[in-house]
Amino acid sequence: MAKTDPLGAYNAKRDFAKTSEPAGKAEPSESGDLFIVQKHDATRLHWDLRLEVDGVLKSWAVTKGPSPDPDIKRLAVRTEDHPMAYAEFEGTIPKGEYGGGTVMLWDRGSWAPVEGKSAKDLDKGHLHFTLDGERMKGEWLLIRLKKKLGEKRENWLLRKLDDEHAEEGDALVDRELTSVLTGRSMAEIAADKEGEYSLEGKGKQAFLEQMEKVSDRNAGKAKRARPDAPLPKFRKPQLATLVDEVPTGNRWMHEIKFDGYRALVAAKGDDVRVYTRSGKDWTDKFALLVEALAELDLPSCLIDGEIVAYDGSGNPDFSTLQKVLKRGKGAQAQSDTLALHAFDLLELGGEDLSDLSNIERKERLEALLAEAEPPIHVADHVIGAGEKLYRAMCDAGQEGIISKLVDAPYKGRRSKGWVKVKCTRRQEFVVVGWKKSSAKGRPFASLLLAQHEGEELIYKGNVGTGFSNDDLDDLAAKMKRLERKTPPVETDKASARGVIWLTPKLVVEIAFAEFTADGNVRHGSFLGLRGDKKAEEVVPEKPVAQSADDTLPAISSRDRVVFPDSGETKGDLADYYAVVSGLMLPFAARRPISLVRCPQGRAKKCFFQKHDSGGMGDGVLHVPIREKDGGHEDYLYVEDRRGLLQCVQMGTIEFHGWAARTGDVEKPDRMIFDLDPDEGIGFGDVKKAARDIRDRLVDLGLTSFAMLSGGKGVHVVVPLTPRHDWERHKDFASRFAEALSLAQPERFTATMSKAQRKGKIFIDWLRNQRGATAVVPYSVRARSGAPVAAPVSWNELKDMATPQEFRIGDAKRLLDRAQSKALSGWGFAEQDLPDV
Repeated sequence: MAKTDPLGAYNAKRDFAKTSEPAGKAEPSESGDLFIVQKHDATRLHWDLRLEVDGVLKSWAVTKGPSPDPDIKRLAVRTEDHPMAYAEFEGTIPKGEYGGGTVMLWDRGSWAPVEGKSAKDLDKGHLHFTLDGERMKGEWLLIRLKKKLGEKRENWLLRKLDDEHAEEGDALVDRELTSVLTGRSMAEIAADKEGEYSLEGKGKQAFLEQMEKVSDRNAGKAKRARPDAPLPKFRKPQLATLVDEVPTGNRWMHEIKFDGYRALVAAKGDDVRVYTRSGKDWTDKFALLVEALAELDLPSCLIDGEIVAYDGSGNPDFSTLQKVLKRGKGAQAQSDTLALHAFDLLELGGEDLSDLSNIERKERLEALLAEAEPPIHVADHVIGAGEKLYRAMCDAGQEGIISKLVDAPYKGRRSKGWVKVKCTRRQEFVVVGWKKSSAKGRPFASLLLAQHEGEELIYKGNVGTGFSNDDLDDLAAKMKRLERKTPPVETDKASARGVIWLTPKLVVEIAFAEFTADGNVRHGSFLGLRGDKKAEEVVPEKPVAQSADDTLPAISSRDRVVFPDSGETKGDLADYYAVVSGLMLPFAARRPISLVRCPQGRAKKCFFQKHDSGGMGDGVLHVPIREKDGGHEDYLYVEDRRGLLQCVQMGTIEFHGWAARTGDVEKPDRMIFDLDPDEGIGFGDVKKAARDIRDRLVDLGLTSFAMLSGGKGVHVVVPLTPRHDWERHKDFASRFAEALSLAQPERFTATMSKAQRKGKIFIDWLRNQRGATAVVPYSVRARSGAPVAAPVSWNELKDMATPQEFRIGDAKRLLDRAQSKALSGWGFAEQDLPDV
């Protein structure tokens, strides 16, 4: 019997005189375990997963692309086998040919069935396998679905399994927009084809030609160089105050309290320094982490975090960390599971970020480390729900949690803006002496402990358990050099009997049940030496009672109906802003704002206000800004939740912000394109327009984000490093919008004129002028039904049915989704305007 040609179907469907796709025969690759994923913009956009089996590429068309979230299953339609030569195909299949459209090599690497499985499992309708690609990693599962009557195609489901490479949300295909083969976008690949091509948007080259035709005002200007910000210097870290209960409410963000060494990391490219909390340079002690950070090629930045090592159960463990450090730089190996959990960003590109709110610095950190992989992590946080996190940590045997006020700045000292709640009592003590042991081979029986109280060193009892053999030897050697004849503390005669006194230099961490009535530790257990802390800094930690939140203004007339058609009241509006203030402040705080005030409700007279006419409240601040006539006017701005709610108390519904901060109003930090459709244009067209604009921005090297306006359209938000002036900002925005309208006049207009907008989408670039404003993310809109301006990921945008998807009743939903991986770092990126 003649053998079936595995590539017969592939070859029969293609005219190789017209398509540049490769013809081929069944032959294995050199490794025999190749996998690729190709992004394919054919009749509809999809991703083709291909696995090498028996010399061919077994293929599935995956709608919407692979998702890293185990809870999201993707339909994968089995297609014909492809030749191995197809693994490097990238280009445009001519229109009218089978699969006509642009193809990008989106991922590649190796694959393998998991242990005990094989590629033959495909015949049984399932495949459990691992991928090691540039983008897709870890365990995956393919499962064949049962065919329905009359159905010809073979449908499978592709699903990510829960492992260290899994992540929440569905941002993978939106985050990875360029080819792993050539680094090009889809538009660049399409534009690289000779002759006419069918991609809407005309590709990168045609678009750039239009940009050049619009204006030559920037001709001859050299690209502005990025300032040579030096490697940041050490600064004192913020410390947390010990409290006796978890603070409640959405004013707080909560993180895991990691059981390791506090570290401040200064980085600039491959120059990385690691400092302890007291300023010691421990770069050499963390060589593997330093290498991982250097590979990220970060701009000048100062990162705050905790360095941990994991025990056999995968939990951060201080004792394990000490063992790793004892082995020293030369002895550290990949098996040493050191990791950095970064939780704050103090400097970036020479800019001091400490005055920004906790939540904004965290968002900027997530954007900075978006491409980081283990052992570098960004510490997760939750807003509200701190008690739930605390219980989970205690049940898992962890140390506790750190809670931070979302709107507080960074202070290089201990403050109540950061508080810690511990699951067990553990504190640092100074070793002031030791007692001899009667046990053979044991160098000491116990350590005498003390803490500083005021100017005195006070005896706090002793500890005799928790020491490993290595601990005993290490401590004995260190204490030998510190022996002295006189006691550094006052003790009773019984406690002083047989003690070898020490100069108080060594710091240890002790877990204990409680302090006794006379102030000594009870049931103490040694955890480890603290080489990162100075003896003179060791003081008792006593829990401070949490005070009630008395910073919020009273809201009068809470029952007054503000939205008459849907019934929401002034109290509902205030409650919404109180819940989402932590999400909103990174975009609204320290930015000149204009308020839409509707004192009698949205259906009555509303007005814009940008100057303070008096009586707004002490949380509503002023910044003087030069006007066109040369004089100065005070503009409004807020810094915290109190300021936001004082505006609401005065009848504010909407918040609109400048594209610059109050620190330097002449340097814009974000560009916004508001897509405003003419009547009769569907929201689907607006969404497609937003994605096309995103692609054009990618062609110019700019990252952008999508926001449902809460009105009629979508905002495309482009964060920028504030290093250019308003003239250049406005010029770029206007030329970008005009170039799009010239490239596709049937779809877009850059002119506000209603006569020019018929049947088109107006790309409103006018918000990028000095003094212009745009609605702030999470602001309520003064429209029917109380809609909200809401950030969305590019992948989520595809499934949104309306720009008014979210309303003030969705505050909790907005809070929860903002903490997902899909929206991590939304609205922040370190990037400059290109010269075009």
